[in-house]
Amino acid sequence: MKTYLDEMVSKIERESYIQDDPIQFMHAYERKEDQEIAGFFAAIMAWGRRDIVINKVDDLLGRMNYRPYDFILNFSESDVDIISDFKHRTFKPIDLYWFFRILQNIYTNHSDFEAFWAKCYHRSQLSLRPLIAVFHEEFFSIYPETPQRSRKHISNPEKNSSSKRLYMYLRWCLRKGSPVDLGIWDFMPVSEIKIPLDVHVSNIAKRMGLLTRTYDDWKAVNELNERLLKFDKNDPSKYDYALFGIGVLSRQIPTQFLINQK
Repeated sequence: MKTYLDEMVSKIERESYIQDDPIQFMHAYERKEDQEIAGFFAAIMAWGRRDIVINKVDDLLGRMNYRPYDFILNFSESDVDIISDFKHRTFKPIDLYWFFRILQNIYTNHSDFEAFWAKCYHRSQLSLRPLIAVFHEEFFSIYPETPQRSRKHISNPEKNSSSKRLYMYLRWCLRKGSPVDLGIWDFMPVSEIKIPLDVHVSNIAKRMGLLTRTYDDWKAVNELNERLLKFDKNDPSKYDYALFGIGVLSRQIPTQFLINQK
């Protein structure tokens, strides 16, 4: 099974993958700050059909004049009208407003977004808590008045969320030597990136007997991740390409690896 999944990774993790995936917005920039901001919004807005997500992220970046770092640094109350009619599913202008303010504070008080994540990582190591849970806490502690509805856009594994979108973002930012992932960050070992568990990954993992849990939650993430670590202890999240790709591209799973028919 490892040989089969490694082969699928090599077939799917190619430069051609970028054009149909939200990661394309990170590749559109050369400056690290632009890449990490564009990638952050692309990741947290990545639910639903990929073509719709791509259109919405492009719409948002267009409102920033395609200069996300400069826009965030200079964001003020006078810019609220720019986003007044923006909407993507449950993501609304009020959510963007607070995210802009929080990111502006982060860039004002840290060298960059990676430095903020590094602080969260060190705290998570000391407290033995999930990184994303600490990130959620630290991110919204900057402006405690941020409404609850906006907080829901940052997942929290301590509430049993799979945290799929933020682990996908970490995969984009941390994995090096990939034709797709940019590897612009270094604060955490790649071996600690959890698998981004979406419906495609979950369905294929269950059919291959890699996942037994019914619900796609934090416990399922850890169950699947433990199995993937046996295939590659240094880079388990790379199998996102194989499992996601098999599902999206409707590839036939070889019968010897097909444990569950449904």
